[in-house]
Amino acid sequence: MTRFDNLFQQGLASFAAQGRMRSCKQWHAAGPGLLQQPDSGAVLVDFSSNDYLGLRTHPLLLERASMWARAEGSGSGASRLVTGTPPQTVALEQRLAALKGMEAARIFSSGWQANASVVPALARLSAQVTGAPAVIVADRFMHASLYHGCAAAGVRPKRFRHNDMAHLDALLGQDAGDGLKIVLTESVFSMDGDRADMEALRTITQRHNVFLCVDEAHATGILGEHGKGLAHAQADLVIGTFSKALGGMGAFIAASHAVCRWLDNTASGFIYSTAPSSMVLGAVDAALDLLPGMDEQRAHVADLAARFRELMEGAGLDVGPSTTQIVPVVVGAEQTALALTQAVERAGFLAVAIRPPTVPPGGCRLRVVFHAHHTQEQMEALANAIIAATRDIAGEIGG
Repeated sequence: MTRFDNLFQQGLASFAAQGRMRSCKQWHAAGPGLLQQPDSGAVLVDFSSNDYLGLRTHPLLLERASMWARAEGSGSGASRLVTGTPPQTVALEQRLAALKGMEAARIFSSGWQANASVVPALARLSAQVTGAPAVIVADRFMHASLYHGCAAAGVRPKRFRHNDMAHLDALLGQDAGDGLKIVLTESVFSMDGDRADMEALRTITQRHNVFLCVDEAHATGILGEHGKGLAHAQADLVIGTFSKALGGMGAFIAASHAVCRWLDNTASGFIYSTAPSSMVLGAVDAALDLLPGMDEQRAHVADLAARFRELMEGAGLDVGPSTTQIVPVVVGAEQTALALTQAVERAGFLAVAIRPPTVPPGGCRLRVVFHAHHTQEQMEALANAIIAATRDIAGEIGG
């Protein structure tokens, strides 16, 4: 207890009253795509995590992680600017650059850290070289970490309507001074599962001489030719993560040699953070070995998501603009989403409720995510559980 606990309890009570209280549950892996509750022993099929290709338990990743750890140790000891970079990390960055069709890459400890670091670094370039502040134009649905980066840079972004290329074009056409113009967006949006129009983004940003920065967290490994993502060779800078389709932890930024050297000197998350461990990077190296041969798994995931959307829409449920492995089932209110996720859990599935501030008020949903481990039968059983639960909940509200 501290003398300030009463204030925190009041704040928590406010969250609870709004249906926005969050807490971490205990789970452990119970097999590919399965989670088990330690206390009850209940096993659920995981439709919530971002392990799109099911690689986080793949034997090759575990073996390579152990091999790299034996060679370099369990931790890196310091930032790379202090203790240097092992040769295998340099080689891994070259592989990551090639994956995105870029000249170079830099590894970061997390996607949040990469996004929060890159925006201030780009803004500093504008101030230092052009003598004018950067102008940032952002998709209004971009990830919170990119917004955090804007705040850290002291730049208030102009926001264009989600995936509205005409609005983006109009904003970029406005006279904004001599500073570097930067467009921030994602190639796949994590809550709606829809895609950015990469060709249009490239055309518009090139016409206006704008630096295009694309977060590929939810596309890397699972979408595009052999899992290269959707922004391959189409952006000036691409952020990718290891924590989703690649089955590990951490992130990378791919760009030109000059951009990456600038990040070495200005990206706070690179300069002041301990480098990721060799165990983490060994697993990534193994995942990159597997990616080219996983077209069948990627197609399977796409088929599951497409069929699930059909079943939801056939039942009159809203799946938003999803075209990827991420399919929201939008139900509106916080309490409705919580009741639905609890009903689905009782049926043997984990599909968590997403509530504000992650999504706008009135946009609460179950975020359903498909993995290569999922079967057609599991997908259909989940769909039936959601349909039945929504009818029950609607009946209770109507009664």
